[in-house]
Amino acid sequence: MSRTAVRLRNLSLSFGKLPVLAGLDLDIVAGEFVALLGRSGSGKTTLLRVLAGLESRGSGNVEVPSPSAVVFQEPRLLPWKRVWENVALGLRGDVRDRVRGALLEVELGHRAEAWPLTLSGGEAQRAGLARALVREPQFLLLDEPFASIDALTRLRMHELVSALWQAHGPSVLLVTHDVDEALLLADRALVIEGGRIVAEIAVDATRPRDPSSPSFSAQRRRLLEHLGVPVPTIAGPHHSLAWSAA
Repeated sequence: MSRTAVRLRNLSLSFGKLPVLAGLDLDIVAGEFVALLGRSGSGKTTLLRVLAGLESRGSGNVEVPSPSAVVFQEPRLLPWKRVWENVALGLRGDVRDRVRGALLEVELGHRAEAWPLTLSGGEAQRAGLARALVREPQFLLLDEPFASIDALTRLRMHELVSALWQAHGPSVLLVTHDVDEALLLADRALVIEGGRIVAEIAVDATRPRDPSSPSFSAQRRRLLEHLGVPVPTIAGPHHSLAWSAA
């Protein structure tokens, strides 16, 4: 039986009088890749912050493995430190070999001495991913890390993240607005609404996934229905269905 890595029970949190998480329960097993979708204000970012230890308010039981690491939507690189120094932030001792290995894994070995402002958007996100991987996390949190990069780079990042997850085996929680992204990468896709998990779809285990397959299309439709989004008539293998509920 798979071991539970992340366990939440009756997690509740309010900002003033506004409830954001309302008695939320969640289990993620060791090595599982979970995608979390939800409308603006549904609580998904707050949930990620709680799991990352960035939000301490609230009540309930939260169990998260250590170490954990977060990759944010923006790379958050320090411009006055070289790429390898950004990846090494917070690590102690001689970590150059570990950092070099992480940069090679994300195909940035040749940019180790570069300054962050000289990186492309995709390179900067890969540097952020290397900074997370070098910590060898048991739990990796991805906060819409592909939202600000172009479509072709996003597809390459999907392949890279999937390969790294399969190589290292951490539990992963991906927060995304992109339905196809969730179905391409995750073992399970969850929908959060009103601070609770309201829908769960187990994704076909076969990898790589085929967005043109009937099963993928059916799961796409189910997710969009749970999100309250009309299904576009043009949806097909080359249409990544990102949506906004702002």
